[in-house]
Order: sequence, then C-alpha cells, then structure tokens
Amino acid sequence: MRRRDYLKSTAALAGAAFSPVGEKFLSAQEVSARRGLPPLKITKIRTIQTRPNAGWTIVKVETSEPGLYGIGSAGDFFRPGTIPPAVEVLAQGLLGRDPDEIEDIWQSSYMSSLWRNNATMNLALSGVDMALWDLKGKRASMPVYQLLGGRCRVAVPVYDHAHESTSFDGVVEGVRASTERGFTHIRIQLGGYGGGGFIDPGKGERPVGGPKGRVFDEDLYIETIPKLFEYVRSKVGFEPKLLHDAQEHFTPLKAIQLAKLLEPSRLFFLEDVLNLEQIPWYRALRQATVTPQAAHEKLTSPAEYMPLISERLVDFIRFRVSKVGGITPARKIAAMAELYGVRTAFQEGGDNDPVNLAAAMHLDSSIVNFGIQEENHFTDQEREAFPGAPLVQRGFLYPSTQPGLGVEINEVLAAKMLTSTPGRPGMYYPPDRKIDGTFVRP
Repeated sequence: MRRRDYLKSTAALAGAAFSPVGEKFLSAQEVSARRGLPPLKITKIRTIQTRPNAGWTIVKVETSEPGLYGIGSAGDFFRPGTIPPAVEVLAQGLLGRDPDEIEDIWQSSYMSSLWRNNATMNLALSGVDMALWDLKGKRASMPVYQLLGGRCRVAVPVYDHAHESTSFDGVVEGVRASTERGFTHIRIQLGGYGGGGFIDPGKGERPVGGPKGRVFDEDLYIETIPKLFEYVRSKVGFEPKLLHDAQEHFTPLKAIQLAKLLEPSRLFFLEDVLNLEQIPWYRALRQATVTPQAAHEKLTSPAEYMPLISERLVDFIRFRVSKVGGITPARKIAAMAELYGVRTAFQEGGDNDPVNLAAAMHLDSSIVNFGIQEENHFTDQEREAFPGAPLVQRGFLYPSTQPGLGVEINEVLAAKMLTSTPGRPGMYYPPDRKIDGTFVRP
C-alpha cells in the first residue's frame, strides 16, 4: 500500500471512531454493538413537580423512540420554583441531541451558562443526567449499576436516624428501636440540629433588644453532646455504629474541642463540624483528633472536593447526588476519593425523592470505596406515585434488577400529591442565633 493510500484509510477509520458530536459516522463495531437499534434523538424535556410544597421536581426526557424515556431527580425543597425555568434553559441546547452522548451533554451543559457551578443549575443538570442514564439502561435492558461496571456488593447498608428525643434516655430508646429494625449504623441527635446547645426562651443573661426565643451556645453544646454519647454507650455498648451531624454550628477551635471530646465514644463519623468558609481548618482538625470526619454536603462541584480528598483531610465524602449535577460527576468524585482512601456517604434526608435515592443506590452498588448511605423512607402514597422506589429492608437497600434506575412515575398520582402551586418561589431557611443575636451558620 502506498503511503498516501495508507494515510487516507487511517484518516477514514479515525473519522469513523471519533466522529463529531451529533453526526452519525459510526464504526462497524459500534453498529454491531447497537444491534440494529435506530438512531435516537431527544424530542422533549419537561418537569413534573409533586409532593407537598412542590418539594420534588422530576425531569422527564422523551425520545424519538415511542415510549422510551428517562426520569431524573432535580428536587429542591427550599427553591422549587427555580428548577423548571432552569431545565427549560438547558433544553434549548439538548433537543435533537443523541441521548447516548451523556458525557458530552453533561460537559457542554455545565459550561452553557459560562458562570457555572451553582446549586440550581446543578439540579437541573442532574435531572437531565439521571434521566439519560435511566434511558440508556432501559434501552440496553440493564440496570444502571451494570453500566457503571457491575455490582461490588449484594446490598447497600444504610444508617437510620434515631427519633429526635430531647432526653438522654429517649435517645437510648431510639437507638434500641433502630437496632431492633436491623440497623447497625445509627445517627443520634439530642432533638434537632443544634440540640443540646440551646438555651431556652427567657433564660440566660440577654442584652436589651436581643433574641427572645431559644438561642444557641457552642460551649453548652460541647458540654452536653459528649456526655450524651458517653451515656448512650454505657447503655447500648459499642456494637451499634453511631454517627452525629454537627451542622456547622461551631467556630474552628470549638469544633476541634468537640471532636476530641467525642473520641472515647468511637463515632463512625462526625459530620460537617466545620462550615464551608472554614474548610482549611480541616487540616488542623486532622492533626488534633482521630474522630472520623464526614464532609461536606453543601459543596456542589467535583473540584471543590479535591482538597478534602487529596490531602486526606476527611474519612467520608458526603454529598447529594442531584446537588453535584447527577450520576456523571458523582461517580468521578467517588473515583477520586477511592485513590486517596476516602469513602462515600451519600446524603439523603426526608426532603429527597425516590429517583435520587435510586441513583445513589446504583452508584453505591458499583463503587469499591462505598462507606454508608443515608436512609430514606417513603409513604404508601409516595410509593404508589413512584413504582419501584427503593425500599429499606432491615438496614439494607437491595438494588433493583429492572432496566435503568428501576423507578417510574405515575403522573396522575404524583399530581394528587401536589399541595401548592409549582411556581412557589421558595422557603426562607430560619437561622439559629446566639444570645447576643449573632447569626449561626447552618
């Protein structure tokens, strides 16, 4: 073969293998792999809002193949009204695209506003991204965890929340109830976030014009919570793995004091003891204490997690899959963490929907450095609206073997759960305050 002919043939093969996005120059191998499936295009992207106060937003991506669609999670309890317009903006660049091109769609959509990495656009992007993975799994007749490399475990352990008692004995009762239901990992709080550190209304030396309601005192918290854990351990022993969420209520040195005082109770992890603005203090925290650290569910970009991971400043990396932009970036964060010996602890919580829980469950099933998953329970009405919603069985989630994410949505039943207008702009998150009125960062 002459050199010129060889170069021509090589260029032709390269063009087939690395075609421009949107063009259908497929290699023979790719055509064979698709088994004669027709070309596919995104034809419609829409949002479905449901649950009281429109807290759950589901993105539905429809295609040119009749009946083939995917769904993804984009829910935000505090700002639900901002999500549908954000999805509409993304849809401008996605209609007509090949839904198989998940990576390119994620990257180009992430950059589409130039000013990137904000929670609202990440949620919109997550809704699309999860829907594309769901769609690809359905077309391949495989659950998503198979597309991610297959299962690493037969079930996903989850941690329970002991009921929020305001008494030490009540917390012990909650731990025992959780263990009876099969949970080995249990998060305990003394009441809600900040509980154990609140001064009751009318008590304490208050300035004129200061707050009249309950106020937060970090010294009181640091005195109370280690005693709570010591008491619980004296009653239930060390078999249950106990967790605690500090919710960023502390100045850095007080955070270190708390972590050190909790060492004898051998926590599974202490969550978010430092607020976002003080993340560099995790270096000092790592040097000062052996209490395992989990952080940080309020970050939203893979790049933001790198210092925590690469410097091994935390033991568990914690985020909501939908808040970082979906399955595509979440699996990359998990892969980075694996290289540095950091485990995952994906966030759920009662405001989360079944689709996000399913996406997290598929990721949990397919990664080596899985640590723990937060549980979520759904009402009978919610399960009817979301057939296939993951079910916690004695402390474990069992991944669905159905194609895609394994969760569907009954739009008629979902509409019945909606108790406010989809356009509700949001809810103001009320802050805790110190006795002098100072705002406490959540």
